[in-house]
Amino acid sequence: MPSTLTTQGAAPRTILCSGGREIVLAGRPLVMGVLNLTPDSFSDGGLWLEPEGAVERALAMVGSGAELLDLGAESTRPGGGIYGGGAAHVPVEEELRRLLPVLECLRGEVEVPISVDTRKGEVAGAALAAGADLINDISALDDPELARVAAETGCPVVLMHSRGELAEMQHGIHFDDLLAEVVGELGGAIERAVAAGISRGQIFVDPGIGFGKTPLQNLLLLRHLNALHELGCPVLVGASRKSFIGHLTGAPADDRLGGSLAAVGWAAAHGAAVVRVHDVTATRQFLDVWEAIDQAEEGRE
Repeated sequence: MPSTLTTQGAAPRTILCSGGREIVLAGRPLVMGVLNLTPDSFSDGGLWLEPEGAVERALAMVGSGAELLDLGAESTRPGGGIYGGGAAHVPVEEELRRLLPVLECLRGEVEVPISVDTRKGEVAGAALAAGADLINDISALDDPELARVAAETGCPVVLMHSRGELAEMQHGIHFDDLLAEVVGELGGAIERAVAAGISRGQIFVDPGIGFGKTPLQNLLLLRHLNALHELGCPVLVGASRKSFIGHLTGAPADDRLGGSLAAVGWAAAHGAAVVRVHDVTATRQFLDVWEAIDQAEEGRE
């Protein structure tokens, strides 16, 4: 396992957001703090339903070192496995009711880029108009309207790998060649995005840990994360508190920090550009100390 924390092992790269902010990829992965404005997310559902509390939580994450924020107002908890039927569908109006008050307040308070986790083009358009900087789409542009909005605004997008409908994707999981199929399907998503007018330089890819994969397949995707670099896009990894950690350890979702940090360390050592996490303070400390060890030289303080 290599020790050096690098972003794709490449020269620094700057991605311009639609609002003019920049995402600079260089050195260790950027830390994206998760803020779910939902009653039913698998880990922190129901904790941040009131806008005032949600804004306070987001400000605390930024104060602890979050370099991006990811706001989600519709749970995408996958069904068919340990979560039963998965998350309920949320109408556009309800998603925006949860999202916009928090987003609008935060936009006046923080300068870090704000991502919105949504599958809906209408929500993405409203979020970008309210000051969001990028869109994190677990469906990889299933909604053509989202692709159109992203292309017209020039915002970066995260395209995540998954298979099947959210409500049942943990049923009947089958891959003949896990790595080849995940890389190939993400490659197809990139080509669809480019065909819709989204710049290839504005695309992140996410292997979709926990979405239509078994616990072993999640481990294999992390182990062979380097395979995603052939796509030529920065890699975002979201393994924080996910069920494969519980499968390995028996720990409940709110007691998986150690396992989450192990996944962050592995992702960082294999070129992840962004790690999406619930536990910002611990993740920043982990990465900062690792980076300091990696760069330490005799005679320098």
